[in-house]
Amino acid sequence: MSTAPPIYWDPFDREIAADPYPVYRRMRAEQPLFYNEKHDFYALTRWSDIDQALVDWGALSSSRGPILELIQANIEIPPGTLLMEDPPTHDIYRRLLARVFTPRRVIELEPEIRDYAKRCLDRLDGVDNFDMMTEFANEVPMRVIGMLLGIPEADQQRVRDRADARLRTEPGEQMQVKESALMDTEMFSEYIDWRADHPSDDLMTELINAEFEDEHGVRRTLRREEILTYVTVLAGAGNETTARLIGWLVALLDRHPDQRASLVADRSLIPNAIEEALRFEPTGHAIARYVTRDLEFHGTKVPEGSAMMLIVASANRDDERFDDADRFDVHRRIDRHMTFGRGVHHCLGNALARLEGRIALDEILQRYSAWDVDWDRAALSSTSTMRGWETLPITIRRK
Repeated sequence: MSTAPPIYWDPFDREIAADPYPVYRRMRAEQPLFYNEKHDFYALTRWSDIDQALVDWGALSSSRGPILELIQANIEIPPGTLLMEDPPTHDIYRRLLARVFTPRRVIELEPEIRDYAKRCLDRLDGVDNFDMMTEFANEVPMRVIGMLLGIPEADQQRVRDRADARLRTEPGEQMQVKESALMDTEMFSEYIDWRADHPSDDLMTELINAEFEDEHGVRRTLRREEILTYVTVLAGAGNETTARLIGWLVALLDRHPDQRASLVADRSLIPNAIEEALRFEPTGHAIARYVTRDLEFHGTKVPEGSAMMLIVASANRDDERFDDADRFDVHRRIDRHMTFGRGVHHCLGNALARLEGRIALDEILQRYSAWDVDWDRAALSSTSTMRGWETLPITIRRK
């Protein structure tokens, strides 16, 4: 007779978040459709289920947001919030941003991103002990997004801090969702107004001038509030997720020194190491969807109006998809993972995140062949949407 405790997964439980993978493993095997009675949501954990769910935007909608608290708050979503829209409106607005994130334009950013990375590490020359998150991982994405948006360097820290603060929660508690504070757009108002009179080669200028045909067939430019929404979404998404990716790269290579030695010896492995880190430790563990009609999974009905959590971090560790899925291996052949989503809402900035991760890791390994994380002082961030390092103190090992 089994003595294992009942399966329980809670996205707000910090103890579970410290290492959720054993829970995910049990959920995949024993309860592939899980219901959390306390917070009233369903969750899917297997690759095959999530792979199909992510593309079925008609039944599993983004129109109320990709975060559980937003869905359950049932508040009005501002127009132009790509993460919170479905086709055909979503497709119209996404095409505007797709102009900026073409592969060619992303690759053209490499020299400037590398310069930012070098400058951050130059400040640490000769320093043996520092917090990787504060001194490097948070800095590079902030500078890159600031450059893309046209925000002066002197203001970029303030913008990032305000964007990050909206995601923070108290341990064990949900994000406090208020309609008036859903999008803190006012921090960008002065930049938008200034850019309207002083155009430049940046995203704000592109959005101000972009002409398109909206969902009503009207040819127009974006309204001011739509531009503010676009910019606010990009500032938050581009900062938090990429910073956490860089933190996970440093943490994982400390925990797997043999993999780090492989990368030091052969830097051509870095792009694949980025993919393996994204698979193994995704920055966002679950994507929420609103159920628009009655569905059935594994013999259980999921009623219309429910909230569904798609646990992509579990799918990425599904042994039905990946051999020895709980093993971190920079040599692993990966055709795809779930970290950037799938279907119409596949992350538009994925190429930029990969580029930043590749450059960051390359520059780190250029200077440091080994380091030790002070795990007693390292701390995971307290958010219900992201899982990554808030602080990651390291000591450089000198030859």
